[in-house]
Amino acid sequence: MKKKAVVNDTSVCQVRIQAISDTMSVLSGKWKFHIVGTLIEGNKLGFMDLLREVNGIGTKMLSKELQDLEMNQLVSRTVMNTKPITVEYALTEYGKTLSPLIDELAKWGVGYRQSIIDSKSI
Repeated sequence: MKKKAVVNDTSVCQVRIQAISDTMSVLSGKWKFHIVGTLIEGNKLGFMDLLREVNGIGTKMLSKELQDLEMNQLVSRTVMNTKPITVEYALTEYGKTLSPLIDELAKWGVGYRQSIIDSKSI
């Protein structure tokens, strides 16, 4: 039986680690996944709608997180010509690419929680 050659390509590993680091940097914090997940479900939402949907977040934090997501081109901000002025937030096309990632994280979280519950009932 022939052994498979072990390839130790540190450049591939470094690129992968850098990509993960970049992702975690852009999506770090307690609220960004919740905001993005809410926008995936709600499509376009106003600031107050987001404030109601993202349980526990304050106005200053929501504003800061939305600015970060906008700066990283994951969320768009549209000022509507209404009185009073209203602002709508939506995921950009690139922001929408996070949907499968968030779905997989949710699936993993459900499975993990179930495994903890199952291990405690033994």
